Amino acid sequence: MAEHEVIHSGYTTASTALLFVDPYNDFLSEGGKIWPLVKAVAADNGLLDNLRAITTAVRANGIRVFIAPHRRWEPGDYADWAYPNPTQRAIMDRHSFARGEWGGEWHPDFAPQSGDIVAKEHWAQSGFANTDLDQQLRQHGITHVIIVGLLANTCIESTARYAMELGYHVTLVRDGTAAFTPELMHAAHELNGPTYAHAIRTTRQVLELLPG
Repeated sequence: MAEHEVIHSGYTTASTALLFVDPYNDFLSEGGKIWPLVKAVAADNGLLDNLRAITTAVRANGIRVFIAPHRRWEPGDYADWAYPNPTQRAIMDRHSFARGEWGGEWHPDFAPQSGDIVAKEHWAQSGFANTDLDQQLRQHGITHVIIVGLLANTCIESTARYAMELGYHVTLVRDGTAAFTPELMHAAHELNGPTYAHAIRTTRQVLELLPG
């Protein structure tokens, strides 16, 4: 099979990464501060089982996992900023992903494992802005990123758009993310995603295209 056929029909072990955005308890665990807001959509698309399936499969295929974590909230964060955005204001009110608290710890099923790369924490919605994520990906020879995590219409979209701008091949996973409403999921994958993503697939479709 020619190299261009490999790139367009599947994912090569050496050049592909799973990029997992914000795998925190506050987002993904019962009792998390934000979980109640995404729970209905997450249950509808089988989010947790899909995330378990895709992380297990990519590791089994030798594909590296990169984690793009949000800034863990600390007292004073954003309070004296000139222009905190609406998400940052919500974090100030909720204390989402608080450092040193359970909500700011990794969901136990998605904690970093040996060989995973954890990028510097991002302050806003893009995992690339003001972090070392791009450098880490390039130093490991990554050209294709499969992006999962939360939220579909904020951190996932911002991270995926930035990845496209930097020249990466971007795959969105419809059922590997969630949002507060079905309408936001529709916007993320039917309206906005097709303007920048190279592929928008289900977990099953991604698994079928893995090297093994």
